[in-house]
Amino acid sequence: MGIPHTFQSSGQTAMAGRETADGAEAPTPASLVGHEERDAGADSAQMRHAALVRVTHWLITVSFLALLVTGVEILISHPRFYWGETGNVNTHPLFTLHIPASRGSVPTGYGYVLPDQNGWSRYLHFESAWVAVLTGLVYLAFGFFQGHFRRNLLPISSDVSLKRLATAVARHLRFRRPSEEEAWSYNLVQRLAYLLVIFVLFPLVIWTGLAMSPGFTSVFPAAVKVLGGRQSARTLHFFVSGFLVLFLFVHVFMVFLAGFRSRVGAMITGRPGKRGERI
Repeated sequence: MGIPHTFQSSGQTAMAGRETADGAEAPTPASLVGHEERDAGADSAQMRHAALVRVTHWLITVSFLALLVTGVEILISHPRFYWGETGNVNTHPLFTLHIPASRGSVPTGYGYVLPDQNGWSRYLHFESAWVAVLTGLVYLAFGFFQGHFRRNLLPISSDVSLKRLATAVARHLRFRRPSEEEAWSYNLVQRLAYLLVIFVLFPLVIWTGLAMSPGFTSVFPAAVKVLGGRQSARTLHFFVSGFLVLFLFVHVFMVFLAGFRSRVGAMITGRPGKRGERI
């Protein structure tokens, strides 16, 4: 899914877009700090994404889609949510999703049930989660040791202001096509969104997922107690997953807006599309 990406340029400086007074983005001297990469030779000239970033991006994408499909199937077996340690059909729910269940014992108001695929979905959900976690750890190690987070994601102090953030958000809400400079860097909204996903949402969805595992909580009981109980962890897991799905849809939409062939091609080959390329 939308993992932030590093880039290399031979003898070039990546120009990060910054907002000007009229709302357009233009590179400033401050935005060039920390965005110069080492000369990697003629073969790596104009490289947008490193090989490791491309591999981890697609592994995370596949595993997240598998988690999404299997998570929906698991949800269908009991579309009721509770708060605390326990919750069942005899417990008053915190809220209920008004969809038919795959188990007749779950009261949903429907007179029929969906096919129960809960068995295989749980196995695949667990396996996909480990693929996502291990791949994410590799990406985190790369990001910290190669300075990717510091150079490409951490906003500079002059950009962290309500005025600049409001300007950047307004540009996104107008669905304006990104500038050429943004093909080589991330704007303020992208930086903050990626940092939120990497360091807040993904850790939370992993934590709440593990908190539902009796084997894990038997070793680390505090992991579920802090959340308020196993059913609380399940409810939080649902909401955090929803935010990640929302991020996925926005990310894909922005890829189409920026130029689907160019951006996806860069994530496959490592090289950006031709200048000015459209979808």
